[in-house]
Amino acid sequence: MRIRAGAGARQRATLTAGGGRLTSSLRFVRTIKESCLDRMIFFGEDSLRRAINQFAEHYHHERNHQGLGGRLIDLQDEIGAADGSVKCRERLGGLLRYYYLQAA
Repeated sequence: MRIRAGAGARQRATLTAGGGRLTSSLRFVRTIKESCLDRMIFFGEDSLRRAINQFAEHYHHERNHQGLGGRLIDLQDEIGAADGSVKCRERLGGLLRYYYLQAA
């Protein structure tokens, strides 16, 4: 790929395949594209940044991860409640949903 010098682009070093970091990064990019970015229309950089921030919150706090045996990365206070009513937390207008038990 050729980049014009006046385009303001900079060259950066890329991650190596060592330690699975590249694999994890690529998996996250694929997940956010399939779950979020491909399903929305953005009107400017601010709306894109807001969507990415909301997805990152969902990804780290509300989404089960297959590589962790179906567990969450960062457990919230409501996790582990034995009884209560089922609540739903929506992000991005309902595109991302998280169901949990609210303690009685």
